[in-house]
Amino acid sequence: MRVLTGAEPTENISDEDLAALYAPPAGEAFLRVNMVSTVDGSSTGEDALTGSINNAADQRVFAMLRTLADVVIVGAGTAKAERYSPIKGTPIVLVSRKAQIPQSLQGAPEGSVYLATCSRSDGLESAKEILGADHVLELGSHRVDLPLLKQTLAERGWTSQLCEGGPHLLRDLVFQGCVDELTETTVPRLVAGAYPRITEGAPIDVPLRLTMLLEDEGTLFGRWALGQ
Repeated sequence: MRVLTGAEPTENISDEDLAALYAPPAGEAFLRVNMVSTVDGSSTGEDALTGSINNAADQRVFAMLRTLADVVIVGAGTAKAERYSPIKGTPIVLVSRKAQIPQSLQGAPEGSVYLATCSRSDGLESAKEILGADHVLELGSHRVDLPLLKQTLAERGWTSQLCEGGPHLLRDLVFQGCVDELTETTVPRLVAGAYPRITEGAPIDVPLRLTMLLEDEGTLFGRWALGQ
């Protein structure tokens, strides 16, 4: 892995180098979204999962970003499809308007899984029974107030926030002005087909600014700033 732009040229990047290259700013709420796609724009392969397109280099960066995060945010649909399990030392916050909790995260250790949902959700009471009322965040009445989610997590001391998708949540976070940075892995593959992109939903048009680019045997890792 080597730096192409945004920092001093470096070959054979160590884990310590990688942590420094991806370090979030200290002392402020910072929401980073991490996604992966093929060169032709697909965010999954034929099994509809990211695991069918990512590689060892992407998994290395993925793991590093988790170690730098105070909290991991993920859409409940993505957590269900990707069969999320609790992350040691880092709480997961599910985002679900319907207050859905994937089976793989039910019964998780207390405090390892939270839910951000709506006060009018039909699944609210069931979610409280599964996770405990203290772990269910009611943020908005009919849809999840994402700026309030970012603020609420920061007030708990979770200022380094990592969102792992999915495409609808990324689009909504960008639309509501919550995202500070997109980190995106582009794997050197073409898959064609009618697979999803890293964003889905109503059109948005948001400029990005490249702040760093790494390369590892054709796999590209970009840090893109938003709203600056």
